[in-house]
Amino acid sequence: MLRRAILAAPALLPVLARAQVLHVQAGPQPRLPEEPLVIVTRDGQRHAFRVEMAIDPQQQTVGLMFRTVVGPEEGMLFDWGTLRESAMWMRNTLVPLDMLFIAADGRIHRIAERTVPHSLASIESRGPVRATLELAGGTAERLGIRVGDRVLQRIFGNAP
Repeated sequence: MLRRAILAAPALLPVLARAQVLHVQAGPQPRLPEEPLVIVTRDGQRHAFRVEMAIDPQQQTVGLMFRTVVGPEEGMLFDWGTLRESAMWMRNTLVPLDMLFIAADGRIHRIAERTVPHSLASIESRGPVRATLELAGGTAERLGIRVGDRVLQRIFGNAP
């Protein structure tokens, strides 16, 4: 029986490949569960957001693709679950985003501002991070958010 399954596996590869092609994301994913998040800047200003939580790999793969707007107090938090290098791209993303790469203690490690819609260029954390936060493009500049500022959220153990 096992031998038959092993011999049949190569014949299934074209079928599986077609199934993958048919499952191409064609529109935005439904809104994900939201949680509060606060960014505290070095001058003590507190900026509150409601962020969608991208937890599982499928949610993280789609992210904010095909969304036509990200509100000024909205965003998406990609929780990697553990420290790791993060690399993002803007494929099928219609609006510019600010990407904040956040260390395990909630400190902002790196900010990529106004990323380019539809770009396939890799946007990297340049070091291990626990999460990546995507906000509307220009938010970091508008609110004076900088590397070293603190993010308060449940996953960092410092919920607002």
